[in-house]
Amino acid sequence: MKLSEYLINLGHESSEHRAWVDNLPRVLSRKTLEWGLKLGTPYLDNVSCSYVVDCVNAEGEEVVLKVGFPHFEASNEIEGLQLLNGKPTVQLLNYDKATNALLLEKCDPGTNLQQLKLSDQDAIICELLQEMWAADPPTDEFPPLSKMVSLWNEETHQAISRYPSPSLAKQGCQLKEQLINTTTRQVLLATDLHAGNILRAQRKPWLVIDIKPFIGDPAYDLTQHLVNSLDSLRDNPLVRINRLADQANVNRSRLKDWLFARLASEFGGIHQEIALSLK
Repeated sequence: MKLSEYLINLGHESSEHRAWVDNLPRVLSRKTLEWGLKLGTPYLDNVSCSYVVDCVNAEGEEVVLKVGFPHFEASNEIEGLQLLNGKPTVQLLNYDKATNALLLEKCDPGTNLQQLKLSDQDAIICELLQEMWAADPPTDEFPPLSKMVSLWNEETHQAISRYPSPSLAKQGCQLKEQLINTTTRQVLLATDLHAGNILRAQRKPWLVIDIKPFIGDPAYDLTQHLVNSLDSLRDNPLVRINRLADQANVNRSRLKDWLFARLASEFGGIHQEIALSLK
């Protein structure tokens, strides 16, 4: 069983991570037997916190087996995929909550959205997110965005002395709390949607993978795509932010504020200079 460099390093982080990596062969053996799978080639690039491998099922169909490391952000991926039922995500074919194993629809050819120019990425991401936001989730089944914000703010405060500007980091944390408290529209969020998590497929032109479902402000859901394309913000950031907000039909100011808050208080402060350009 070949692991990605990321998973190899993950196994060195703690005893919990090591135990998960050590148990992977047993989980794969059980799931391949139980679900009648023949394992193929694992995905080694652009895969974090999970082992993902191509498979063929008993009917000869190509599918994907994913075994994820249990962590808070992705704790409701199975429930999110069940609710969305392939709109706009890959379909969940089977699962085992105890081992966090998911049998998924395979995207063919599976190339990701990063191959398109940025304006096309924007349009497709906004369309997919609006489809996801249209879902009607039971609010008691998915955690609120406030829980993740609180966790990240706590991590920032613990490391704040290492930020280039601790005062700016504190300002970002406070703004995130204000945004949480002033949210008037609550939707099912992907929270980690960017071009690398959108794959070309046959059933639909593009399908979303690797959702981390929370309930919260839709404007937040555009921030990861912007974080992954920060070069586009260096000259005139408000032009792109406003255009993206309009495409997704979210409030311009809230998107700008969410992005500022994240860049100011997350990522170890390496993007604080860009955050300042948004003030």
